[in-house]
Amino acid sequence: MDAAAGYPPSMSSGAVDDQGRFGLETALAAAERDELAVWVGDFLASAGSDNEVLGAALAQRPHWWVGPLELELSDLERLAGPEDDALCAVDDEEWEDDIDSMEDSLGDGWAPPPLLVQYDGGRLLLQDGNHRYEAMVRAGERRGWGIVYFDVEADRDRFVADHGVSGHVPTNG
Repeated sequence: MDAAAGYPPSMSSGAVDDQGRFGLETALAAAERDELAVWVGDFLASAGSDNEVLGAALAQRPHWWVGPLELELSDLERLAGPEDDALCAVDDEEWEDDIDSMEDSLGDGWAPPPLLVQYDGGRLLLQDGNHRYEAMVRAGERRGWGIVYFDVEADRDRFVADHGVSGHVPTNG
């Protein structure tokens, strides 16, 4: 896996470090251009992301987007991990190796790409970035950058109002 997929350069499998292409700044610029859906799709399809299926599913119909914005990590529900009840099970040894490497990289100044979060009936489900999330939690971070997507425009509008989101709010894509 490589940095394009949200993994730090130390975990790169020899692929070109694409951190600049999928960092916070490029996500913010895409949001400003109303191209956040394209940025997310490209990110999910990047080498090693293991989330091409999610990217394809999101492309099937319009969604409404907010972000990137800082989110309280404690508000997010992780969906992948080594737990028996995880929606997406990950081998315990692989999970721990990835988290340890990311946590070390965070200590070295690595800024992970924004997390991808689905708003579902008031819940914030972590659809992409479960490893990054866990590494940030273990590193003592309380907040992280995320992109939230919505299936219903009214839910997006309510979220924006309830959370005091200001600035540019992309339409749909």
